[in-house]
Amino acid sequence: MPVEPGLAAQVDLVVEESDTAVALRSGEVHVLATPRVVCLCEEATMLALRDQLPTGQTSVGHTVQLDHVAPAKVGVRVTAEATLQKVNGRRLTFTVSVTDAHGLVAAGIVTRVVVDLERFLESAN
Repeated sequence: MPVEPGLAAQVDLVVEESDTAVALRSGEVHVLATPRVVCLCEEATMLALRDQLPTGQTSVGHTVQLDHVAPAKVGVRVTAEATLQKVNGRRLTFTVSVTDAHGLVAAGIVTRVVVDLERFLESAN
């Protein structure tokens, strides 16, 4: 069964010190780091694809376009949501967002590519 637009998933996270810009060395403030936001968005895309691809296939990250528009403090719960918008051959395009109780934290697009796992690993340096 082919992957169809509309697949969706969400991931929740309570921000911990290990998720901050300081801990990830991407900034000097103790708020949710942009690299961790990207990771949450990719995690949601992977969850949306769970059990959707044939055995021997997986998806890999290709492109991330993300606007990180608001800080989230340690202790705040954030939710990343991903929805598959477009399937173009092996290319899967998701819209993603991260929100907290105050509203939007980040939004963007994550593109993944479906690959044959064995061939992909053989091509790795």
